[in-house]
Amino acid sequence: MSLFDKIFNYQIISRLDETGSFALTSQERTWLRTMLGHPEAEAAFAPETLVKLRHLLGMEEAPDMDDAASSGMDGDVRDIIIEKARSRQRQVYHPLLRPLRRIMMASGGVRLTVRLKHGGIKENQGGLPCKLEYNMAKREWYLLWYDTRNRSLMSTRLHHIAAVEPSELAPERFQELTERVAKLMEARKKQAVIGILPNYNSELSRILYAFSCFEKSVSYDETADQYRIHVTYLADESEFLLSRIRFLGLRVRVLEGGHLKHRMRQTASWALARYQTEDA
Repeated sequence: MSLFDKIFNYQIISRLDETGSFALTSQERTWLRTMLGHPEAEAAFAPETLVKLRHLLGMEEAPDMDDAASSGMDGDVRDIIIEKARSRQRQVYHPLLRPLRRIMMASGGVRLTVRLKHGGIKENQGGLPCKLEYNMAKREWYLLWYDTRNRSLMSTRLHHIAAVEPSELAPERFQELTERVAKLMEARKKQAVIGILPNYNSELSRILYAFSCFEKSVSYDETADQYRIHVTYLADESEFLLSRIRFLGLRVRVLEGGHLKHRMRQTASWALARYQTEDA
């Protein structure tokens, strides 16, 4: 690729990014058209969004069945695509994501019906939905919400929510609850400083990617030739943060963060005790 091509492509991508547009190939549009024909598309999109997408893709040609048959593929090409996309892992999408997002965008409250861990159902749980979070370790969606009855911040798996009903909140009440939630969220935040060993400075991008789901900033200490990652995390996210630190191994070290240092020493001592031999 010539230098002109690189500059031209960069300008196009930048302009598309500024306008919030996406460039799709004809193969991608054909694939999307096929996927929108799947029954699960009705639950994944709002009705008006689904109609709009199908209208925009209406002129796209469906995959050529004759070509599929001549290439040795038996059966419907749609079944082949669905089979290739199948996974044993829990799917990222959840049917409650869209209604919960709409309630939050409308600055409204919710009434939840929640399944209890040991059986039974808890109904009419009123509160304010705050945030939808995806737990990378457990591969599940959680709803962070404020329980107005108990005046506490709750985190509930979407899998455990049986039903969601919107409830109206007066602007004054919504503002009051929002401020209360902000104070509780701020109280849950913790800070840590993670240093990158100088020998691995060239892997800065990869190391930052490992912490991509956390709020962070980076500073550089010229005297020690060391990058320092200042991470902000919630108290219940400490174990996931520790898993990222362990994944990076010798590349990083916890410089500040008493709890993280304690847990690293603890798990290291457990590992040494387990694998220590009588000759050691």
